[in-house]
Amino acid sequence: MRSVLVTALLACSDSSLKTKARRFLQGLSSDELQFIAEYLGACILESAGPCQGSASYCPETPDQDHKMILLLEYLRRSGLVGHASVCPSGA
Repeated sequence: MRSVLVTALLACSDSSLKTKARRFLQGLSSDELQFIAEYLGACILESAGPCQGSASYCPETPDQDHKMILLLEYLRRSGLVGHASVCPSGA
């Protein structure tokens, strides 16, 4: 399951940043990878505009702050910040 999530998340990454994103993703737990994948899935389903930060995707987990930091770092390292097709406004 872990390798499938890493592969799927890498497929979303900007091609010039795949190595950086892979290195980051390989250090995450399956739970953390799943959190990022769920976020991107929610963004894709709600695709409508440029990324403004996510307000509607807020799963309640005890370590949500930690996972949001990881999510933002993944988005930065993968070049996905601001991509309309991946992270719509209001997602």
